[in-house]
Amino acid sequence: MTACAIEGGTAGAATTAEPPEPEESGEPEGPVGAVPAEREEFAGAAPAASDEPAGALPAARVEFAGAKGRPGAVPAASDEPAGAAATPWGRAPRDPAAFTLTADGAYGTRLTAAPGPPGEQRAWYPERWTLDGPEPYAVPLPLNQPEEPDAQVAPLADGRVLIRRRVADRQMFSLLYPTGPGTGELALGAVECPEMTLLPPSPDGGSVYALSAGEHSSLVWLVAGGAFGPELVAEIPGHCSGGVWLDGAGRILALDRRLVGGGPVKAVAVDLERNGEVTPLLQITPESNDRLVLADADSGLLLLRSDAPGHDRLGWGVLGSCLPVRFPECLRPADAAVTPFAVQPGQMLMPESCAVALRIDGAAGTWVGVWRPQGRRLHQFAAPEGWSAGAGYWTRDGVLRLPYANAATPCAVALLDAPADEEPQPATDRADGDASGREPSAAITPPTVCRPVPLGQAPLRRPAPPD
Repeated sequence: MTACAIEGGTAGAATTAEPPEPEESGEPEGPVGAVPAEREEFAGAAPAASDEPAGALPAARVEFAGAKGRPGAVPAASDEPAGAAATPWGRAPRDPAAFTLTADGAYGTRLTAAPGPPGEQRAWYPERWTLDGPEPYAVPLPLNQPEEPDAQVAPLADGRVLIRRRVADRQMFSLLYPTGPGTGELALGAVECPEMTLLPPSPDGGSVYALSAGEHSSLVWLVAGGAFGPELVAEIPGHCSGGVWLDGAGRILALDRRLVGGGPVKAVAVDLERNGEVTPLLQITPESNDRLVLADADSGLLLLRSDAPGHDRLGWGVLGSCLPVRFPECLRPADAAVTPFAVQPGQMLMPESCAVALRIDGAAGTWVGVWRPQGRRLHQFAAPEGWSAGAGYWTRDGVLRLPYANAATPCAVALLDAPADEEPQPATDRADGDASGREPSAAITPPTVCRPVPLGQAPLRRPAPPD
């Protein structure tokens, strides 16, 4: 993986780069070298020199199922925020009902609990959803005692579910799987550290990694898919957060890092097969905070968040391109927060045609947005009742699948076809912009409801296999 500044196009792909828009009067200037916030294009700066990881991984106290761990101790967790987060490690609230999907969307999992009387403590248990068959269905995976709401679960491609439990200052890992009417459990081992968070499931389908904080570094652990239980695979100097896979093999992991001495947050690429070798990934300006939000390995499309334009903005670029990052005005709707959560796969060398699904949070609630870089328009849709906000995946033919559950439907998927974008009109004839070509303001429009598909009525539609 070579270092690069993130920019907005790709060799061999059609681009829609336009001349910079005129600066709006009264807009505060951004960092040195940045364009005003109202412009759509931003010229990236050269990447910084790489920060090499420590030569040897520190000894860690790890307990394997059925084996003794190595001596030593994991460094104590720091009270520094992880990456750009304002909440120190171990204090960030977790949503126990958060839904996690495998990279291919075949399985999902969450913690859930049966409703009880008001005021009564809920009994949490893992639940696995099967989403790649003719109809979705959920399998409860309860054990003899309920789970704590701060446990985390992640699905594997073979249908098993990894669970992370915190017991005092130890993180314990097990694999859960259905066994007839009951639940089987395979203990993997434990790591002694006060806090740890699971990273998104690896694209290889069989591995799950976790991130913990050391005093001066962040540690990446292989907690499922290894040969001998939890394994320390990388130490990255500084405090890291996030976690985005850049390839389809589960080798290159992007993390948002702030160095121990302070300074801005920069996304870096970590090669897990080269002892955690760190390579700079994002640097728009030396002073800006540049974080990676989402990436698509097929097209190279990257969704990022940066304050380089003068304040925090959502932008896009293409891995390895020499064109600038762009910050579309339509991704900054008034009085709402926009977070990308899924990119349409299979668009080889066509990053600008990828449909991107976004979670939109506003005063009216949470709903779904769909946007393409080439379309320059944010389409908004009402989410199905009971949607696991921020959970969903695209099929290769452009259908967004949103898992949801409510009192009437305990397990279902709503299907949303990616809307077509109209061909842009000449600047002098555009009804939605002025003669300068500037995009219209991103006012929130009433969302339309996407079509829910309850259990038993889901169509026989599966993603086409890769060529």
